[in-house]
Amino acid sequence: MSPSWQACIPLACLIVLGWGYAAVAQAPAPAAAGPTTAELKVALDTLWVAIAAFLVFFMNAGFGMLETGFCRQKNAVNVLAKNLIVFALATIAFWAIGFGLMFGDGNDFIGLSGFFLQGADNSPATGDAYKGVFSALSWAGVPLAAKFLFQLVFAGTAATIVSGAVAERIKFVDFLIFSLLLVGISYAITGHWIWGGGWLADMGFWDFAGSTVVHSVGGWAALMGAAFLGPRLGKYQDGQIVAIPGHNMSIATLGCLILWLGWFGFNPGSVMAADPNAITHIALTTNMAGAVGGIAATVTAWLYLGKPDLSMIINGILAGLVAVTAPCAYITIGSAFIIGLIAGVIVVFSVTFFDKIKIDDPVGATSVHLVCGIWGTLAVGLFAVGPGVYSWYGDGLGPAKGLFVGGGLGQFITQFIGVISVGGMTVLLSTIFWLVLKATLGIRVSRQEEIEGLDIGEHGMEAYSGFLKEAGSGGFAEPGSPKGMSQSGDLPTSL
Repeated sequence: MSPSWQACIPLACLIVLGWGYAAVAQAPAPAAAGPTTAELKVALDTLWVAIAAFLVFFMNAGFGMLETGFCRQKNAVNVLAKNLIVFALATIAFWAIGFGLMFGDGNDFIGLSGFFLQGADNSPATGDAYKGVFSALSWAGVPLAAKFLFQLVFAGTAATIVSGAVAERIKFVDFLIFSLLLVGISYAITGHWIWGGGWLADMGFWDFAGSTVVHSVGGWAALMGAAFLGPRLGKYQDGQIVAIPGHNMSIATLGCLILWLGWFGFNPGSVMAADPNAITHIALTTNMAGAVGGIAATVTAWLYLGKPDLSMIINGILAGLVAVTAPCAYITIGSAFIIGLIAGVIVVFSVTFFDKIKIDDPVGATSVHLVCGIWGTLAVGLFAVGPGVYSWYGDGLGPAKGLFVGGGLGQFITQFIGVISVGGMTVLLSTIFWLVLKATLGIRVSRQEEIEGLDIGEHGMEAYSGFLKEAGSGGFAEPGSPKGMSQSGDLPTSL
């Protein structure tokens, strides 16, 4: 080889050695140990609980749209304001006192610890490993913050139910005070009996996601509020029931769809774990009951009232969803079909029944949440498949087999006792709250304010600025119609 090629040999060796050294120098350090399976499970469970809580929180938008659409335009701001502020109030009341009364360690009647989220807690530890003051929630393997957030949105839902039933004539300040008392005291006490390890839980009462804990409690409180307030002006004239139609069925329908979506957080989220079998099964039973409830209400209204009333379709869907909330984890999809079917039928007759006894509920909240909440709670005792069939509520746990699936009356009787007990306590406390408010502040606006509309009287503004000024105090008048008469001619627009 020529001298130049000979000189390249050691140079090539140096290059190869340099590459080898660079490769060794750049070798990555040993990777740190990754998260354990248990840590990943806690993370996934927490993510699912948080997403479910966000869905339930969004139900506030659904309630706001639904109630506003079902009420008259002169009260739209008032209804929207109540639905917006009620969750803010619920947050404070539940954080300060409600969560402790409901889930804090105490006795079979009431929780006595954990106020302001204070006290020992080593969540997400579960079972015997849990050390803290919220033993009733020791089955949920998520941080305490996730437990509180999920239960908070439930408490807010109970308070929101009242808003629609007392709409168009209640003083704004009274509603605010009542919401604080309901969430902080009444809802928390009865909730402790069932979900807080209280005496009803010890009896074997089961309510998976809250047909009684949330919906019936809100329904009972709403019923008492509507009764103490009395009907709206013009609702009952000369012994006749006068229809007062809502002003915007478009946003009422949107509200129904938002609520339907929110229920996929409400019921499947109550598993408090990212269990794929549980979440999907509960979502299917929930959806089936809501769908069949809407169909059943449509047919019933068509036959009973002569027309497929949109408001009845909306309330039929919600009736089915409310009814399946208690049994959704314990039943088959076929049973959910039957539960939703019956709920859709009874909600139509319930609305007309409350009208006949002069309980004026502008949105049908008592029929949907109270009546169908009771039906759904009792349905656990009729359709539950029994312990050991589904794994997600614990090995050997769950309600006894229902009457219609080969069981006896035992579970049904327990459910009935729970319905009566929670109803009695809620009626008692709600009555005290309403009577005290009535005696001190007065709960109903003046006649003139009700005629003018609560938007102006309570808030000094209009939802649809200019519309009422152009069309009169209560709505649009057709050319040639008597002044102050609505398009339908049913009601004076000033009402």
